[in-house]
Amino acid sequence: MVFDLAFIWAGIIAFAVLVYVILDGFDLGVGILFPFAKTGQDKDIMMNSVAPVWDGNETWLVLGGGGLFAVFPLAYAVVMPALYMPIILMLLALIFRGVAFEYRWRTKRWKGVWDVAFAGGSTIAALMQGIALGALVQGINVSGRAYAGGWWDWLTPFSILTGLAVVIGYALLGSTWLVMKTSDILQIQMRRYSWYLAVATLFLILVVSIMTPLQDPVYFQRWFKLPGIIFSALVPSLVALTAWRLFSGLNNQRDTKPFISALSLFVICFVGIGISFYPHIVPPSLTIWQAAAPDASLQFTLVGTVILIPLILSYTAYAYWVFRGKVDPTAGYH
Repeated sequence: MVFDLAFIWAGIIAFAVLVYVILDGFDLGVGILFPFAKTGQDKDIMMNSVAPVWDGNETWLVLGGGGLFAVFPLAYAVVMPALYMPIILMLLALIFRGVAFEYRWRTKRWKGVWDVAFAGGSTIAALMQGIALGALVQGINVSGRAYAGGWWDWLTPFSILTGLAVVIGYALLGSTWLVMKTSDILQIQMRRYSWYLAVATLFLILVVSIMTPLQDPVYFQRWFKLPGIIFSALVPSLVALTAWRLFSGLNNQRDTKPFISALSLFVICFVGIGISFYPHIVPPSLTIWQAAAPDASLQFTLVGTVILIPLILSYTAYAYWVFRGKVDPTAGYH
């Protein structure tokens, strides 16, 4: 049996990116909402809700980025020069945010500074991820085997729109996560915020969905010709069903249902992006087969990945199981 190793690896990296988005998305969302906490104790609870899992969530970012470098080196060599600025800003924001987890609990005088670092790092990281996504969707100028665009090609009205959409979407994940993990006044506040954020997220999904096929004629063809048109016909129904479950969960004061529904919205959008991109890994020029490393390299790295991914999934699931349930307001991060 002959396996299409490039296709398999594209699926693995897509899976890693999706898991990163839905896991790290909610803890970045908690950081985005951090300035809106009404008391210091609420801030402590918000940070404690993600403290046991946030660093494990970012494992998937390393896997996705490292996998791209190892198995699609040409794509990595093209994407990095095109997106140097948003990627560097994202990484710096994640660093400040990570340091804030440790330092905020060990100081009183500078606690406000680390509050800003946590909130600002979360917001900037989310914004840069959205901008990078928008820059990829609108296409990267490639000449031969190298990036041929300008330094500011990544910054356009469309990429800013996608950046805003990701910030609002992550905030929705964060608010519904806090609905699930907290109680009393903070939970009531986040349930109210989830309403507003859900409406804003759905509106931005609609706007971005309308604008995406206009970025390149190829996208239009993929969405409105077989087999893509099948998913195009299903998307409104899937989004409407998910939105109904989200709002009904909030109305009925369910704890888990809104969070699962918010995650489902991201999965639907991710599948839509995959349909727009495939078979390209760097639109509109490089396909996954053109950008892939030699088959020997793909096969060698696949052996370790087949072992590694189940291990990561296992310890991630175990961590979430251990720290399940509501956050104890009296507990502290150490």
